[in-house]
Amino acid sequence: MRQKTALKSMIAAGLILGSGFTHAASNLVFCSEGSPAGFDPGQYTTGTDFDAASETLFNRLAQFQRGSTKVEPTLASSWDISEDGKRYVFHLRPGVKFHTTDYFKPTRDFNADDVVFTFQRMLDKDHPFRKAYPTEFPYFTDMGLDKNIAKVEKVDDMTVAFTLNEVDAAFIQNLAMNFAAIQSAEYADQLLKAGKAADINQKPIGTGPFVLKRYQKDAQIRFTGNKDYWKPGDVKIDNLIFAINTDASVRAQKLKAGECQITLNPRPADIEALKKDPNLQVPSEPGFNLGYIAYNVTRAPFDKLEVRQALDMAVNKKAIIDAVYQGAGQLAVNGMPPTQWSYDETIKDREFNPEKAKELLKAAGVQEGTEITLWAMPVQRPYNPNAKLMAEMLQADWAKVGIKARIVSYEWGEYIKRAHAGEHDAMLIGWTGDNGDPDNWLGTLYGCDSVDGNNFSKWCDASYDKLVKAAKATADVEKRTELYKQAQHVLQQQVPITPIAHSTVYQPMRASVKDFLISPFGRNSFYGVSNGR
Repeated sequence: MRQKTALKSMIAAGLILGSGFTHAASNLVFCSEGSPAGFDPGQYTTGTDFDAASETLFNRLAQFQRGSTKVEPTLASSWDISEDGKRYVFHLRPGVKFHTTDYFKPTRDFNADDVVFTFQRMLDKDHPFRKAYPTEFPYFTDMGLDKNIAKVEKVDDMTVAFTLNEVDAAFIQNLAMNFAAIQSAEYADQLLKAGKAADINQKPIGTGPFVLKRYQKDAQIRFTGNKDYWKPGDVKIDNLIFAINTDASVRAQKLKAGECQITLNPRPADIEALKKDPNLQVPSEPGFNLGYIAYNVTRAPFDKLEVRQALDMAVNKKAIIDAVYQGAGQLAVNGMPPTQWSYDETIKDREFNPEKAKELLKAAGVQEGTEITLWAMPVQRPYNPNAKLMAEMLQADWAKVGIKARIVSYEWGEYIKRAHAGEHDAMLIGWTGDNGDPDNWLGTLYGCDSVDGNNFSKWCDASYDKLVKAAKATADVEKRTELYKQAQHVLQQQVPITPIAHSTVYQPMRASVKDFLISPFGRNSFYGVSNGR
């Protein structure tokens, strides 16, 4: 009865596609938080865009297993890596079909031409399609793939080879990221000949489990299940609808009313009420993220290890997690989350000990009343829902050990720009993992090559850096794990950061939804998901 009521409400709301079904259609409405800027995944960096495009309409050569950081073959059924680690040969999956729509009818199956087109377009600024539709590919270039991929070549119709300039142990993980969605070269040729290259961003053609039917900005996106999908068991929904609303409380109300079956990013204050609703389920997972304090080691007194140790043990993390995360955070003790492979569980947090902190500060020659700046982010992020409150609590904690922290904040863009320039003493910042590889944490956030980028501590330790670079340069997972564990101990001993918390991710949904898995990367994937009756 509840399902019939929900179906009637969806029909009344205009959310069910007007087509004649020969069977009872399976429908699912996702209360999403924003409108995608477009449907060409390579252009974008946000989860909103990736959910609507890469996770729904497209596939990559390899993809992350739903709910996991592990990579599985997708459009490539297998791959070989040369002994020197610089050549990757991908064997493509036969029989994969691109979407058939009213604006494109493919004449062939997916093949090597599509892979070459997808990556050559990102590599070559003079590529004909890129010249017809100029755009940038931020993930691709920020990760250095535009410099490290020497060439992409078609070996035969079902084989593609990538040659790298340098070994990159995370290369497969990189290709599993959303930006690497495979486009149709045949469709691109059609658009180019018609002088409509920009349509690739608004009228997408992929190989994914769903086909775009209609997009109404700030209102809804309608998809239908791909009946020709190469893995038919993953398409359990006939009609998938993204109902867009930026207000988390409104999304929660719609979920409770049965107007949608899944939503995301609930307000901490709404979680308990959602959990108590017998018609709902509210699964949760530790977030693949980290909120932390970065100490600028190039500025006194943070150039002294004893000072960093002292401020670290003066932080009352439990009180912060209770107040800022409101039960939606886990204590962080390391520079990356425990769900990341190679995480060293032997590392323990320092004790909360203000008296010991005072002794360390005195031994370091730091006078009581020493003033520092503490930067607080002006925005909410998954890893820190309330930086202002966190900064105020840190200010109070450090005052108890004789340090006067003056809270500073700027507009978000200016905040990051000034932090890159090293103007801060200590700052609140954080990270959400991108690709499941440890280097995305240990190299990107704390390595010597990142001191002008995302290494906001400006910390460059030769022994640490040697370990991290050696780990990235080998494909042996056991060796990488051992090297990364050694690096984590150096990081913990040298205290360039104070890890605070990993936020818990809650994903409220109706009890009728089956097999939806929370993504560690914050994505929302609907293949393999069903909405029971």
